[in-house]
Amino acid sequence: MEKKRMLKKSVLTIIFIAGLIAAFNLSAKSKLREIVPLKNVGLSADEIGVGKELFSLQESFVNVAKSIKPAVVQITTEKTVTLRYWDPFGNFEEFFRSPFEDFFGQQRPEKRKEFKQKQKGLGSGFIIDPKGYILTNNHVVEGVDKIMVKLLGKKKELKAKVVGTDRRTDLALLKVKGIKPFPSIKLGDSDNIRVGEWAIAIGNPFGLEETVTVGVISAKGRRGFGIGQYEDFIQTDASINPGNSGGPLVNIKGEVIGINTFIIAPSVASGIGFAIPINMTKNVLVQLREKGKVVRGWLGIIIQPLSEELAKSFGLKKAEGVLIGDVMKNSPAEKGGLKRGDVIIQLEKKVVREPLELQTAVADTSPGRIVSVKIIREKKETVLKIKIGEMPAEKELIAEEEKERGSWRGLKVEAITEDLMKMFKMRAREGVIVSNVEPGSQADEAGIRRGVIIKQINREKIENITDYHNIIKGIKKRRDAILLVQEGRYTRFVILKGERD
Repeated sequence: MEKKRMLKKSVLTIIFIAGLIAAFNLSAKSKLREIVPLKNVGLSADEIGVGKELFSLQESFVNVAKSIKPAVVQITTEKTVTLRYWDPFGNFEEFFRSPFEDFFGQQRPEKRKEFKQKQKGLGSGFIIDPKGYILTNNHVVEGVDKIMVKLLGKKKELKAKVVGTDRRTDLALLKVKGIKPFPSIKLGDSDNIRVGEWAIAIGNPFGLEETVTVGVISAKGRRGFGIGQYEDFIQTDASINPGNSGGPLVNIKGEVIGINTFIIAPSVASGIGFAIPINMTKNVLVQLREKGKVVRGWLGIIIQPLSEELAKSFGLKKAEGVLIGDVMKNSPAEKGGLKRGDVIIQLEKKVVREPLELQTAVADTSPGRIVSVKIIREKKETVLKIKIGEMPAEKELIAEEEKERGSWRGLKVEAITEDLMKMFKMRAREGVIVSNVEPGSQADEAGIRRGVIIKQINREKIENITDYHNIIKGIKKRRDAILLVQEGRYTRFVILKGERD
């Protein structure tokens, strides 16, 4: 009897569980019918209308790639480099030289050797005009002997000529001849891009032609990398690799919003690439096309941002504006009355909050134009009228800055004072003492170090800082100079090389 009861309970339990499962399945099917009608089961997602937005986005990427790729080019460069090496054995013939040859002054073979070698580079670019004008990075083509351009689907390479370059924005404009009209890309508006928008990078990473990668705009206004003078980079996580430099960064509409320029080292971080905003290039492109160079406005001041502490020390309510750290001699700024310690807060009608805003505003102002500059000096607002000058060529500007700082070929010197004599245990005050040596400069290569005393230049005696400056003024840039220097108790001669091509 007991067994029959147990069996009955087991049967009822099984029936109950089966009922629950059936009810669950019916509920699931009911929910499924709400999403996908049962009659459509077995059809494709496109046929049943599921994910139409996703497929629409996919088609957008496909269409952008299809329309943009023909105008993206592969740039191959070639230049001749001189490689130097040291041969400890000299020439083999030296083993058979006669001692009399040395006695009578015949020159011994040098152990330092050199040879020339062709070096190839790879980059990207894009056509911005049906006539064959190509935009790329300056660093892709700088200092090269030959530039070849390859278009999508074309076996023949086209020789390109440089129309103009601008190192300050790292831009170069090239031109090719051949098929007309060339496929070209529309330039967009980088000022209106938003963080989070789609970004599509197209280029030739590692020589892999017409590679398309997709990401988003990660950030705007990135600066402080020391890549160029005017930095306002777009950051993106769309993959950018070596060979992408100079290629376009486009939006979902297929408009160029930036020029891919550099990445953070993969060993440090991945998915962090940077592009020059296209709006920054528009004025530069016009000038490169018309003049082959860029003419910018110039004030001639050394500027720095205002920190909270600096703002308080200058009596400012907030840290907005640009602090003048120094004013160059005979510059438009000096002639217009600007002084060290002034804080520029406005140029014409443009409010200035940070250095980049001031740099851009001045650079975009035509040389010769008189502008109103509002400053804060000794806690009072003042307006000055200043005539904007033309920014000197980069080499001239560097030379002028070096002159201002007392720097020459990487050397910065000071007059020998009583304190310095005690510090370096010097007996005589004649000469000048090296206070700083720029790494990688001619002085650094010559082995000159801080604390060395310069006693002669080209056999001319140096007794003080005035002698030093008078002598170096007369030395041509390309001419080597022979220096007599003293380190500790001993003196030695060193050659300070001039500029080379």
